[in-house]
Amino acid sequence: MSIIAIQQIVEEVKDLPTLPAVVMEILNNIDKENVDTHELARKVTHDIALTAKTLRYANSAYYSTMIKVTTIQQAISLLGLDTVRQIIVTASLTGCFPENNCRGFSHKDFWKHSNVVAIVAKLLARRLNCNQDVAFTAGLLHDIGTLVLVTYHSSDYEQVIAWQAEHQCTQYEAERQVIGINHAAVGEALARQWNFSEQMTNAIAGHHQPEKPSLGFLATIVHVANGITHALNITGAPDHSTPEITFLSWESLGLTQESLDGVLAEASKEFNALQENVDAY
Repeated sequence: MSIIAIQQIVEEVKDLPTLPAVVMEILNNIDKENVDTHELARKVTHDIALTAKTLRYANSAYYSTMIKVTTIQQAISLLGLDTVRQIIVTASLTGCFPENNCRGFSHKDFWKHSNVVAIVAKLLARRLNCNQDVAFTAGLLHDIGTLVLVTYHSSDYEQVIAWQAEHQCTQYEAERQVIGINHAAVGEALARQWNFSEQMTNAIAGHHQPEKPSLGFLATIVHVANGITHALNITGAPDHSTPEITFLSWESLGLTQESLDGVLAEASKEFNALQENVDAY
């Protein structure tokens, strides 16, 4: 057992490559509608690798465009600004962390889960008249701390995975028992290093404990979306213990059974499309 201190994490995330400036701009202005799409397209195009990955995603079966997308501006025209912003953020994040360096950890399942939490968070936000883009992005980023732990402490994290399987507990609990820190706290450290907004940082930090003071409603939305996604077990991998949705969080959303059924029905359609496209991530 190796206890990892938060200060150690703070120093380690300084070595991670920073996100492209255009991605940071998107994240910091995700709630704004008056975006100059031509300027956004121009900035993304300056990053050749990001452009290539974004166009690959845009042309995948998940987005079902009738014609081949060849430019960022065309992608915005066909798919809409909100969708393209989400694709750009996903494309940039998946390139920041090395894969296959931790036995028992699947990056494909990680991104599949993260995308589904993002979808459910978006659908919940729609029903609550909250910003859907902000909710989607927070859902996508909520477990980002896990990738830091897998990248910098792969052997320790293999022990976390083994402990979770043996004790049939949540990832959060296994982390606390084996390494003395959890992925939400690590994610908060990364979010602050990357200068995410306070709202986004709080959602990442509090998605397992949204009742903590001053976290904001976004943390509650992501918490509930995460619980629903785990319960659905869309990756098909062993889910040893589903994180419980706290009573206060569920109550604060005020969802009726009919509303929840609607969220699940809509999410199911997107899950199926995402399943067909998972190799693109």
